[in-house]
Amino acid sequence: MAYSNKSPKTHQEMENKGTHFVLVHGSCHGAWCWYKVVALLKSKGHKVTTLDLASSGIHPKPIHEIKSISDYVEPLMDFMASLPPEERVILVGHSVGGACISVAMERFPEKISVAVFATACMPGPDLSFSIINEKYGQSLDSYLDSEFTFDKGPGHPPTTIVFGPKFMESKLYQLSPPEDLVLGMSLIRPINLSVTIFSPEDQPSKEKYGSVNRVFILCDQDNVMKPSLQEWMIQNNPPDEVKVINGSDHMVMFSKPVDLTCCLQEIAQKYS
Repeated sequence: MAYSNKSPKTHQEMENKGTHFVLVHGSCHGAWCWYKVVALLKSKGHKVTTLDLASSGIHPKPIHEIKSISDYVEPLMDFMASLPPEERVILVGHSVGGACISVAMERFPEKISVAVFATACMPGPDLSFSIINEKYGQSLDSYLDSEFTFDKGPGHPPTTIVFGPKFMESKLYQLSPPEDLVLGMSLIRPINLSVTIFSPEDQPSKEKYGSVNRVFILCDQDNVMKPSLQEWMIQNNPPDEVKVINGSDHMVMFSKPVDLTCCLQEIAQKYS
């Protein structure tokens, strides 16, 4: 038996050699929703960053101050700007988080090795977020007990939404562990519907957004971002690769955390 005189690598050394994943949550959720995937990725030696978008999780920004997606993604943009010039990350967006990482792709394409859309909105140079949002509204049969506010008064569009327990149980978490549903119901916050507003400079361009590798993760049992909608986005804004996670609801980080982690590791090996 051969022995090595080299000291075993510490966890920190392994983590420094691993990929840096940045995980971006979806509507009404926060950094907390990634806890299972964070633990799994870190156990494999990867570096992981999660953050709360504005007025989400424990972020202190008042919800009425969100006027556009630029306001909503400010924590993510600040983080991307803080990265050393030589560092590149894997951005992972879930649900509306896909629109958020699209803004980062447009502003910081040189800092992203690959963008991953996990059953997420995937706008592009020829597919606007407003069209995706309209298609999403048409595909969703009901918001059930979700609550809207109408701060501009009767006759105006709603200002915010927060998911209701029945909506979460039947549309988002129907295949997730019940304890994660309880966690979600205790931690969600309303989202300002102004996040659908993109400024011209944040619209995905072929030159910047288009220079970043993209992978879409399709979840076949998603009752919110339905498979037909996911496939429609893929057809109208083709990514470099599509991966499928079978048996996952919308909250893939809860219903299939191991499968999602495996997908992310495969993506890291190919694109980092």
